[in-house]
Amino acid sequence: MNDPVNSPKHYTNSPSGIELVDVIAHLNYCRSNAIKYIFRAGCKDPAKEMEDLKKAQWCINKEISMLEQGRILRQP
Repeated sequence: MNDPVNSPKHYTNSPSGIELVDVIAHLNYCRSNAIKYIFRAGCKDPAKEMEDLKKAQWCINKEISMLEQGRILRQP
C-alpha cells in the first residue's frame, strides 16, 4: 500500500528494502539531495528521469564548489 505522506513509493522502491530517509538523515543538504534525486530518478515521474539526474548533478557540483571555497566542513 502506498502511503504518500509517511512512506512515499518513490522513496521506498529500492529492492534492498532500505528506505531513503534512513540513508540521507545523516548527510548535509547537498549530499542528501543528490542521493535522493539519484535514488528516485524516473520513479516519481518516468518522463522526468533525466531531470532528476541533472538535479543530482547540480547538487554534487554545488557541494564541490562549497568544499573548494572552504564554506563547509568536510564530512568524516
